[in-house]
Amino acid sequence: MKIADRRAHRRPGPSKQLTRESWRVFKIMAEFVEGFEALAQIRPSVSIFGSARTAPEHKHYKLTEEIARLLSDSGFSVVSGGGPGLMEAANKGAFAGKSPSIGLNIVLPHEQSGNPYQDISLDFKHFFSRKVMFVKYATAYVVMPGGFGTLDELAEILTLVQTRKIQRIPIVLVGSEFWSGLLDWFTDAMVKEGTISLEDLDLMMVCDEPQDVVNAIFDHYEGRGFEPSAAEQEVLLEL
Repeated sequence: MKIADRRAHRRPGPSKQLTRESWRVFKIMAEFVEGFEALAQIRPSVSIFGSARTAPEHKHYKLTEEIARLLSDSGFSVVSGGGPGLMEAANKGAFAGKSPSIGLNIVLPHEQSGNPYQDISLDFKHFFSRKVMFVKYATAYVVMPGGFGTLDELAEILTLVQTRKIQRIPIVLVGSEFWSGLLDWFTDAMVKEGTISLEDLDLMMVCDEPQDVVNAIFDHYEGRGFEPSAAEQEVLLEL
């Protein structure tokens, strides 16, 4: 028997697992389609991230709620992860304001449960499709103190802007006391080793006061408007 014949003889047929994975593609497509249809009209919008574990009486909760209320009253839809903690604070502040409050909920074995302050509520089983929705329609990112999930979103948006896969948008870290250690490490380790450039640090800004967050976003778009240009829209199609 020839080598090619032996290989053909050994090739297994489709397994049940492979069939399940193939059908899973359609479920993933459905998440994208539902997200695109629901969020295409929410611009301008700001995605807010932060810890799911922060209690309502914590200063970061109250700070997030105030920032979201100011953004909402300024005409920005507010998008959060839809869960408890600072995600709830973001939705709560936006819900009390003039613009839509959106929650992109993720199905998790623990910790995540939807909060009641959502004008638009979407449920996702897959982190990657949910993350696209955070980015695709965002005019700005506001990053509150948080854990691994918050760091994941921060690294994601920094990478996309750095590599020009999306247009440059404001990335606002709130809480200089919380973020100073990480920013120092970026400078002392990553810049020093040449894994990022010093100019990459300019992709982020740090604010402590709610109104400063709003002002920073408006300052970024002064003279150009919030809508992506035709060229930027083409780039977003490849996201």
